[in-house]
Amino acid sequence: MRPPCGKFTPLLFTIISLAGLLPGRVRAQSATIAPVRGEITEAGKATPLPGALVRWLPDTPDATAPAITAVSDAGGNFTLARPARAASRLVVQALGYGTDTLAVPATGAPYLRVALRAGQELGEVTVTARGPAYSALTPANVQVISARDLTKSACCNLAESFETNASVEVTTSDAVSGAKQIQLLGLDGSYSLLTVDNQPALRGLAAPYRLGYLAGPWIESIEIIKGTGSVVNGYEAISGQVNVKLKEPEKTDQLLFNVYGNDLGKFDVNLNSSARLSPKWSSVLLLHSDHLGRRVDRNKDGFLDLPLATQFNAFNKWKYLSGRGLVSEVGVGALRETRQGGQLGFRESGDGAFAQHYGTTQATTRYTGYAKTSYTWPSRPFQSLGLLLSGTNHAFASKYSYGYRSGQDPQGNELTQRTIRRYDGTQRTGLGTLLFQSVLGNTAHVYRAGLSFLYDDYQELLSDGRRYSFESPADAYARENRTRRELVPGAFAEYTYQNSRNLTVVAGLRTDRHNLYGWQVTPRLNLKYDVAKNTVLRGAAGRGFRVANPVADNAALLASAREFVVATNLQPERAWNFGGSATQYFTALGRPATFIVDYYHTRFDNQVVANMYTAPRILSVDNLEPTGRSFARSFQGEVQLEPVKGLQMKGAYKYLDVRTTYDGVLLPKPLTPAHRAFVNLGYASAFDKWRGDFTVQWFGQRPLAHITSEHEHGTGLEYDPELAPRYALLNAQITRGFKRLEVYAGVENLTNYRQLNPIEGATNPFGRDFDAAMVWGPVYGRLSYAGLRYRIE
Repeated sequence: MRPPCGKFTPLLFTIISLAGLLPGRVRAQSATIAPVRGEITEAGKATPLPGALVRWLPDTPDATAPAITAVSDAGGNFTLARPARAASRLVVQALGYGTDTLAVPATGAPYLRVALRAGQELGEVTVTARGPAYSALTPANVQVISARDLTKSACCNLAESFETNASVEVTTSDAVSGAKQIQLLGLDGSYSLLTVDNQPALRGLAAPYRLGYLAGPWIESIEIIKGTGSVVNGYEAISGQVNVKLKEPEKTDQLLFNVYGNDLGKFDVNLNSSARLSPKWSSVLLLHSDHLGRRVDRNKDGFLDLPLATQFNAFNKWKYLSGRGLVSEVGVGALRETRQGGQLGFRESGDGAFAQHYGTTQATTRYTGYAKTSYTWPSRPFQSLGLLLSGTNHAFASKYSYGYRSGQDPQGNELTQRTIRRYDGTQRTGLGTLLFQSVLGNTAHVYRAGLSFLYDDYQELLSDGRRYSFESPADAYARENRTRRELVPGAFAEYTYQNSRNLTVVAGLRTDRHNLYGWQVTPRLNLKYDVAKNTVLRGAAGRGFRVANPVADNAALLASAREFVVATNLQPERAWNFGGSATQYFTALGRPATFIVDYYHTRFDNQVVANMYTAPRILSVDNLEPTGRSFARSFQGEVQLEPVKGLQMKGAYKYLDVRTTYDGVLLPKPLTPAHRAFVNLGYASAFDKWRGDFTVQWFGQRPLAHITSEHEHGTGLEYDPELAPRYALLNAQITRGFKRLEVYAGVENLTNYRQLNPIEGATNPFGRDFDAAMVWGPVYGRLSYAGLRYRIE
């Protein structure tokens, strides 16, 4: 329903204030010449409607006056400048939908919510124009992966949601655990802030496996933000932010059932169910389970290509909309996951089994809960007050078979002690944020200010049974047990200026008092300047700060013979990020197209460095050397266009230069390719009855850090790391759509390309040269899958 004439919509501003932890989400306008902004959705579904045309209906027609129009983007959002001649009515129309006309206040900066109903002459409706993936409105460089994009591949979990995206790279951590990690701007995922519904989530000890903890069918959209972002979200973002928006109770389908299976024997089942209990109350229940029980060894190295795994995951969200400015939301979630990997003959039958065959096991239990409430003044829709609270308990226990040199026999042969390397951890987190938003004089000047408090309690155990002659029992206990309790109160403020034409400035500053590391000041700045109607320039600069978790951040290396040597005086990681982008929207062959280039430079003042180069059989984790350097440079160019009706094309190239000083020598970061290219073709027939997608990812050479002694180079000596070969991955999927049912099938890695030796020393996993962490390519080769989605809207 459209809003009543001459009134604002407080509910939408309430939702924006809750989601306002994303930088630039609230935009200011001049009180007298501000443009009109709003959101267009499909009536009955409340889903965004991209490609809708918005235009003014003049009060006094003038044939000489230029037409002022706007088109809604991928999120259904639009911005329409006011005409010089008086106009108080808007016309909103989209192909296949009924036209709507609504009154607009003559002054101020209203935010309108328009719902278009499908035309009665069409049983099915297809939107022929889709908004660009790169937002033209936000001050930060934001790319949106929509719900439609998520159906272009299997997307069983968050890790697979980036397969048709060029900005984020997903890598396999090691050849035993099956864990995956993301890279943004050339840096590991720990340097990018992962938020769920704009609240920090899946951080700390959850990082090694976190991409598997969010099911793909739960996700409504994903926002990728390059650069440090907003101070409202905290101080940990260094390379950027990945914000995952889960299904909303009042907007999502009543029922969504998704089942998936592949030729490795893995099955996924998802069930989403929502209910509108009343005009004010709604709820959604998200359920997920996956299971892999088949032992597969396609490369014949004696190890499972993927671990046996079972996961149960549930999340329940409730939402209350008062209609008078008050919005409340609560959610609870629980997860249980078990994994077992290693050699084909390994069976978990007690600790003795770990000495007979190489094996790994892990069991994870996770509980989460949150509550957020905001109030928007009905007479001042730009002013709101919000309170956000969240808590998490994450616990895991893991075991790895491990062998280390214990001496020599009388004949001089090396003796190996077989034991268990244990890595257990518990993290309890509480986070509270109080946020106030209002304007200074008029809506061209918006500010947000607030208070936050972070509580983090870490308890970790890393033990391999090894004892040193120089260690006392107290020293051994301190080496094996790591405990840390962080209490961090903070305050922040952010100011947004936007003129009515082409400039947006977002400047933020936060100050936090860390109980272990003292005062931390975090400044951040984002600029957006519209050079022309279809040309947007952006700039960003800011500082990030995080406390590293040296074992969790390098958990993949537990599946190797490397000995962990962690310094006792580790300092927080501090870095500056500078960069910008240029976006050009244009028309190619009569259809909208986008070209964007961006460059970002991240410079570390201090970094916790994991050195695999100097002494290959030792992982030395220490602070960046006083005279050392560590930086990441990222350049990316991407073009998106529609050469013929229904065919979407994306092509991108990325260059990365990521280097760190290791014992006096500046070397490239292991396993990070300098060059990457990406092409995605997506075709949809009329009414989306048939959809096809084809993706090519090409990876350039990347440096390796082998464990074997011939690669040892010593302190301060120049060293040229061995490089992995170039290769390409080809993925394809086809989908057949019916009224409520979609059936899809696909193939990943069409050419069956595989890394020949993903596990070094596989024939002697208890020896000194065993390493399953130097993975640069596919482990199990070609993968075929099929699935179906059934929905009731």
